[in-house]
Amino acid sequence: MSLRKAFRSGRRSRRSGKIISSSSTSDPFQEQQRGEGEKRRERVEEEEELADDCWSGLLPELLEEIIRRVESSEDRWPFRRNVVACACVCKRWREITREIVKSPQQCGKITFPSSLKEPGPRDLPMQCYIKRNKKNSLFFLYLGLNQTSVDKGKFLLAARRFKRGARTKYIISLDADDFSQGSNAYVGKLCSNVLGTQFAIYDSQPPFNGAKPSNSRTSRRFGTKQVFPQATGGGTFEIGQVSYKFNLLKSKGPRRMSCTVQCPSSRESIDQPQKSGEIENHAVHSNRTVLKNRSPRWHEHLQCWCLNFHERVTVASVKNFQLVASVDPSQPSDRGDEDMVLLQFGKVGDDLFTMDYREPLSAFQAFAICLTSFGTKIACE
Repeated sequence: MSLRKAFRSGRRSRRSGKIISSSSTSDPFQEQQRGEGEKRRERVEEEEELADDCWSGLLPELLEEIIRRVESSEDRWPFRRNVVACACVCKRWREITREIVKSPQQCGKITFPSSLKEPGPRDLPMQCYIKRNKKNSLFFLYLGLNQTSVDKGKFLLAARRFKRGARTKYIISLDADDFSQGSNAYVGKLCSNVLGTQFAIYDSQPPFNGAKPSNSRTSRRFGTKQVFPQATGGGTFEIGQVSYKFNLLKSKGPRRMSCTVQCPSSRESIDQPQKSGEIENHAVHSNRTVLKNRSPRWHEHLQCWCLNFHERVTVASVKNFQLVASVDPSQPSDRGDEDMVLLQFGKVGDDLFTMDYREPLSAFQAFAICLTSFGTKIACE
């Protein structure tokens, strides 16, 4: 008998002894039901332990070959759920699957929920869609599976907008029906100021070792450690800010925005052991990215402001934007690159928008930045 079963059987015997000694008029029918329930649970635990022993006992070479073949053949959703199923067999299968499946930064694929907080692809942007439900103030992020249809996308994240006076808050979750900050599906949140011109992005995970959680009372939460193993479960952490510039003269033109984001580290750098003499502040600033919106040009023939979205945006809107890397004032050696679009967001229907992001942003960060574009901003337009 395993130690876990011996401990549970001893605990049950002590509990039953207490019941008998404290009440001599207990219901025999309830006692019988309780005993049958405990036997049923023991039977299920024995079957699970037997199954784990059976599957984890495969030869390492055979197990790696099985997972490699599944990973290479199921390269697109919904077939890629078979790769996730391999990671759910047992702990040994999960460890090997994690070693074989590459990060989105390397392979350009989103496989596990943890991939949503890893940097995007290096070569080509990850193409996603955002669907808006105005009636219920809901926003859904989907992974685009093809260029022609958006109805068969893979669900990634959901957000719900809450109004607290003049302030707005978005709760981002892995579950489209659960937006509780105490849930295991809680990913992060987005909070605005009174005018809706400045936003703070909060993550359920610390962006780096030694990060301090936010002091906000609403950031107290528990339970994310099951979904994101690196989460501490002690609070939410501010990882970025988005600011919209005031338009005091009310001049006609697009919105002007800037972002400062603490970008996630790649999986490879996380797995590498840290040196004992490494300075933590250097690691913090090395992953910080400053973004600004790309300036559109005025089209004389169309009489409007235009940006080249490469046919990914079809409807003119003040919400459309492209973000490029800007110069970080805290780092003299930093150089911005206005030719490389790191995030673009645009309208293609009444309640349908495209979202394309790439390294160093993650899907969660890109989704949070795009959420700031929704809503009227009188001071900026």
